[in-house]
Amino acid sequence: MTCFALAAVAVFAASAASASENDSKVVITNKSSWAIHEFYLAPHSEREWGPDQLGNKTIGNGETFTLTGVPCASYDVRVVDEDGDECILADVGLCATKDTWVINDSDLLGCQAASKGD
Repeated sequence: MTCFALAAVAVFAASAASASENDSKVVITNKSSWAIHEFYLAPHSEREWGPDQLGNKTIGNGETFTLTGVPCASYDVRVVDEDGDECILADVGLCATKDTWVINDSDLLGCQAASKGD
């Protein structure tokens, strides 16, 4: 994985009420110059994206967003910034009680360029 820092983790949001002990919590920190407007997930290798996990929220520069009830699994992730540029990460595994995902300019730009080549 070359985007969103190698320690970045994809996430799948479910309601906290339905979280099980096998679920994770992920804190997304946006250190890029662009606001993140959309965040989608799909089971790995399925390009049928689920709903926008941010809903009507955005993750502005310096802001964080926490997703909880994240089932341990492998996901494809699609992130869309304020300019409509998208970044797609494939086959990102998640299984931890708490992870942090930091998005910065170089990671976002590199991933966007790679996604356009898909």
